[in-house]
Amino acid sequence: MLEHIYISAAKQISAQSPLTDDWMTRPLRYGEAFVPAVDPDYRPFFPSNTARRLGKILKRALLVSRQAMQAAEVDVPDAIITGTGFGCIENTEIFLGAMVKEGESLLKPTHFMQSTHNTISSLIAIDCRCHGYNMTYSHKALSFECALLDAFIRLRNGDAANVLAGGHDELTPNFHAILQRPERLDAGTAFRSETAVGMMLTGRPVPNALCRFDGIETFYRPGAPQLKQALDGMLAQAGCRYEDVDAVLTGCNGMPADEEAYRQWCAELFPGKARLRYKHLFGESFTSSAAGVYVAATCLHRQQIPAHLFADEGHAALHDAKHLLLYHLFENRTHSLILLSSCGN
Repeated sequence: MLEHIYISAAKQISAQSPLTDDWMTRPLRYGEAFVPAVDPDYRPFFPSNTARRLGKILKRALLVSRQAMQAAEVDVPDAIITGTGFGCIENTEIFLGAMVKEGESLLKPTHFMQSTHNTISSLIAIDCRCHGYNMTYSHKALSFECALLDAFIRLRNGDAANVLAGGHDELTPNFHAILQRPERLDAGTAFRSETAVGMMLTGRPVPNALCRFDGIETFYRPGAPQLKQALDGMLAQAGCRYEDVDAVLTGCNGMPADEEAYRQWCAELFPGKARLRYKHLFGESFTSSAAGVYVAATCLHRQQIPAHLFADEGHAALHDAKHLLLYHLFENRTHSLILLSSCGN
């Protein structure tokens, strides 16, 4: 069994400047309820006929995956594992709308073929000619955590030397309207957005790796003792103490119900620890936790936590960060803990 696992590279397309880490120093701020991802110019990356054929989520997923593999100097990963809450929702809407309008005749097959959840992983595999393990997880807000856990287990057991893991979700105006219904979503200050994060994980130390991936745990309706026991075990296995954790990166999103749950759980589980947030910059989606892992990995790699990530105002930037703990919950039912450490620890 491997001693350590590393995140060697990670790329994002989101509400922040795409394919860059500019949010560290020049974050984009928003006041709208729905903010689409900022797409890069795809012309340098895809032929025009390919760009026209692919939907937005597929172009984003394919590009961040290519960029992550290139940064990690990996041509073909041993495994491709994807988490997505609702997959290619735009193509699904187009196909269903055509069925209603055309009466199930003269339908374009492309929109149907690109409407399934596992289209994303399959397209990436075809693009890089990967014939290895290929899996898609679609479990709402735990989708990316399930993909990350699968990658962690495969690397630990030696079933793969490197894994391409991704979290991808898109949002259409129609789908956003459904999510905004009072019975589905509390009114609040959060904005919903879209996620496309690709990251390479490896079981061996590599030059310029972003960080070390020390552990992940997921829960359904846990109690405080269960979470505390899992946290203690994760820290012990990573060889660090609670006092060594520099800060806790939470999924705080501005929605009153979630904010209250985070306040209660953090006070009980992480007393005295600085709380960080990232969804005020990257938005909320079913795979927004992938952006959280990317944010934490980038901060550890740069050994700096910007002041605008702190949940409480008045904090200065934190330098020389060694250990970050990600804590994410959804509707106070599903919870996850992810521990990341700098490569020097």
